This record gives sequence, C-alpha cells and structure tokens, in this order.
Amino acid sequence: MKGSDVKIERVSKAFGDFKALKDVSMEIKKGEFFSLLGPSGCGKTTLLRIIAGFETPNDGAVTLDGTDVLPLPPNMRHTNTVFQNYALFPHLSVYENVAFPLRIKKAKGSIIRERVGDYLKLVELEAHARKKPSQLSGGQKQRVAIARALINEPSVLLLDEPLSALDAKLRQHMLIELDRIHDKIGITFIYVTHDQQEALSVSDRIAVMNQGDVLQIGTPHEIYESPASDFVARFIGETNLFEGKVLAVEKFNGAPAGADVSMAELEIPELGRIKVTTVDEIRPGQSVAFSVRPEKIVITTDKPATKRRDINLIEGIVDEPIYSGFQTKFYVRLSEQAVFKVIKQHAVYSDEGPDIVWKDSVYLSWSADDGYIVSVKES
Repeated sequence: MKGSDVKIERVSKAFGDFKALKDVSMEIKKGEFFSLLGPSGCGKTTLLRIIAGFETPNDGAVTLDGTDVLPLPPNMRHTNTVFQNYALFPHLSVYENVAFPLRIKKAKGSIIRERVGDYLKLVELEAHARKKPSQLSGGQKQRVAIARALINEPSVLLLDEPLSALDAKLRQHMLIELDRIHDKIGITFIYVTHDQQEALSVSDRIAVMNQGDVLQIGTPHEIYESPASDFVARFIGETNLFEGKVLAVEKFNGAPAGADVSMAELEIPELGRIKVTTVDEIRPGQSVAFSVRPEKIVITTDKPATKRRDINLIEGIVDEPIYSGFQTKFYVRLSEQAVFKVIKQHAVYSDEGPDIVWKDSVYLSWSADDGYIVSVKES
C-alpha cells in the first residue's frame, strides 16, 4: 500500500481568543481517501494546514508513519496541497506548470519529459500541454493543479475544498476524476469539504467537525445511517429530528444472534408513541433525540393494512409537494408546530401526474429499524 499513515494527537490551535481546534485526535490509514467535513469555521482547513506545515499548533502532535513532522518545513513533509484557487502560474503553459516542481529540484530534462508526460496522461490533459491556464476550463485548471501536486510523488495529498469554485455538474465529474486518480496512484488523500454529498460519494471514512471538535469518524454508511449526535444527523443529508422521552424498553426478539438490540417506545409530543430499535443502553424516563430520514418513510393516501407491531404510523396533511423529476419531496404538516419531510422516489413511469398533491390527507409509515436515537440525556 502506498502513502503514509497520518496520526493527529490532541491537536489544539487558537487564533487570539478564537479556538479553531480543541484537542483533536484521529488516525488516517495509509492509502485512505479521508474527508474532513463540516461547516465554515469548524476547523477543517486549519487542521489541513497544520498537517501541511503552513500552521503550527499550540499543542499536540502530528506524525506521518510514526515520524513527528511538526519540526519540519512544508517541503520536507512528503505532503503536497491542492488549493481551492488552483494557484497556477498564469504565464506558464500547462506543461511548465506541471514541470515546475521538478525544475526547482534541477531534475534532468529526460526525467522531466517522462514524468510530466505520465502525469498529464493521468489527468487526461496531454492534448492541452501547450495551453496557458487562461485557455482552460475550471475543471482542467484543477486537474493541472492535481498533476503538479502529484509529480513530486508525495505520500499524502491534501485537498483544500478543491471543487468549490466549479459548477454543480463539473463538480460531479471532477469527483469521479479524483476517485479514479486516487484508485490509480493509491496514496493517502485528505480532502476538506463542506459538501456532504462530496464527502459521502468518494470517502473511505469521514470526520465530521464542528466548532473545533471532531463529532464522529466513520464510513459514509456509518455517518449517514448511524449519526452520533443531533448535529451530525442534521448536517449529513436531510432528516426529521424530534425530542422525546423513553416510555419502555424491551429486548428485541428479531435481533440477529449475538446482537444486543432493544425495542424502545418513545413519547414524542409531535408524533405520539413511536417505536425504534436501538443498540444504546437506555431506560424509561430518559430524554432522547429521535431521527428518521425522509426517504425511509412511506407516504400513502390509503391507510396501510399492516398489523406489524414494529411499524410506526402517523397522519398529516400535505403542506407543500416539491417535484424534482426523479423524486418528490413532501412537507407534511402534523400540527401547527410540526412538519415532517418525506421523499418519494419516482422509479416507475406515470403519465397521469402525481398521485399525492397539495392538501391531501396522508398516512406516513416506517419501520422501527429505520428510525434512530441520536442522543440520550439523563432526566
């Protein structure tokens, strides 16, 4: 496996009275595509700059393959950074921009020609070698920046919101390109983004950050399906989030062998009594935050006939249907204060228009397995 293991241990950084990072620790595996995800100001770029050597932490340690890199300048760390604004030399051609790091090292001309050719081929820009950056699209400029960062053969590539300046379709294309490049060269990628879909699409693992803290580290599936806090549930995708109280807990008979799963009954003021399976140790009387994703919910105008005890069922009125072609998002009003989001995918062609429209009375149902307790508080 290429690349380096990166270990961040209890790193803190303050700018005056502002604490950008608060005792942050994480381990990034060799060859991993690892994303730092969070809103603006959460500390993700500061952490990336500390790994790169552009910032010095107030406390903590950063190691690459067990070597402390904090005393080393950026050019001695075997890391390279791709910036949001490309940072290309406007007076140099694509070829010369990519060749620049090797010319600084006074590499032989034959080596420069071979290596530049290889990396232009990697980013599919051979035909644009003689162009200046002003003649390129945003996506092409970003690929030049990636080739220039990779030609030094770093063990860790740091990407600081590299796609944020591109339009939506180009971002999607460049995400696929980044994933392809990572798969081909196999080094460690650390990717900073505020875009949840970007992180979910390409990452092996994600660290969700907010206000200088790391709230959860996990695979995209773990982060989305099992959020560790209210903030993670709200920030990653869309969800319905409500506060409630535990009424009862019983061992779930349908759990797989060896799994410690319980069925909890919650009292949620806006929803009534709700069943949810959980692996958390909870007990009656505790306050909890409950989440269920909009796409997990079945919306119908007819009352479902199921008698399964693990199915939740509530009623409401369609407040706003938003049609997006491949799906419709419904805002269903349950009361004056409560609105439920539901997403219905359009997997089958219909020439009769929508079967659920504004002001329809509807039933919403979902399995106890599809909800999630995201936090537990003592009463």
